[in-house]
Amino acid sequence: MSDFLKSLRQGQIQLGLCVMYPAPGIVERLGADWDWVWIDGQHGTLSYSDQLALVRACDLVGRPAFVRVPWLEAGHIGLALDLGAQGVIVPCIDTPEQARRAVEAAKFPPLGKRSWGARRPIDRHGRGYAEHANRDNLLVLQLETPEGLANAEAIAAIPGVDALFLGPDDIFLRRGFPMDAPKTRETLGPDMVTLIRACRNHGKIGVMVGRVSPDIFNYCVELGYTMIVAGSDVAFLAGGSQQALQESRAAIQKSQPPAPPPAAPNSIY
Repeated sequence: MSDFLKSLRQGQIQLGLCVMYPAPGIVERLGADWDWVWIDGQHGTLSYSDQLALVRACDLVGRPAFVRVPWLEAGHIGLALDLGAQGVIVPCIDTPEQARRAVEAAKFPPLGKRSWGARRPIDRHGRGYAEHANRDNLLVLQLETPEGLANAEAIAAIPGVDALFLGPDDIFLRRGFPMDAPKTRETLGPDMVTLIRACRNHGKIGVMVGRVSPDIFNYCVELGYTMIVAGSDVAFLAGGSQQALQESRAAIQKSQPPAPPPAAPNSIY
C-alpha cells in the first residue's frame, strides 16, 4: 500500500493539485509539492495520450494520480485505471444504481466486472496486480446535484465506493445560485455537511475542492474532509501572470520621471 493510502486511512489530510492543461512539465515541476494530483479528463483539454503522459509524470515525482473521466461509462473508467492511475473520479452520480455501475466498471470480480489485462499495470507490477487493485485503486464518486445529495447515504453504503466528492460548482448552479456568487458556509455548507456525514457513517473518504474560498477551505478541515483540492494549474498560471503584470506596471509608474510640462505657445507680441 502506498504512503498516500496509509496517511489517508489514518485520517491525515492530503492536499491535491488539479491539472487541466496537457503539460506534463507542470506535474514534473509542481507535483512533488502536493500529496496527490487530479487529472481532469472531463473538463480539461486532455486527450488519452495527454492523460497517459500526466500519469507517467505523477509516477516520476512519486505522487498518486486520480483521473476524472468524462461520464459514467465503463470504457472510460476501465481505461483511466489501465493508465496506471491510483484512482478514478466519476462525475454526476445521482443514484445508488449509477454508483453500482461505477463499482462494476472500476473493481475486479467478485466485487465488480472490470476487465483484466491492462498493459501498463502488468508491465509495472506483474500479472498479479488484480489481487490488490480493488483495495489500492480508489473509486471516487462525485455528487453534484440535489438528487445525488439526497441519495448520499445510500450511495456511500455501497461496497466498492471508496470516496464521495462534492462538486461545488454544479451543485451551486443547480441550487439556483449565480456562478460568480460567493461560496460560503451558508450557501455551500449544508451540502458539504450532508456529504461528509454520509462518508463518516459508512467509513468512506470525503473529497472537496477547498480553494473556492479561504473560509470554505477552513470548513473542509473542520468537517473532516481528508482529500482537499487546494491548487490548480489554471489558478497558478492566471494568478501568477496577473501578479507579475500588476507589479511590473506599478514599478514602471514609480520609476518613470514625471512628464515635462507642455511648452508655452509662441507669442507674436
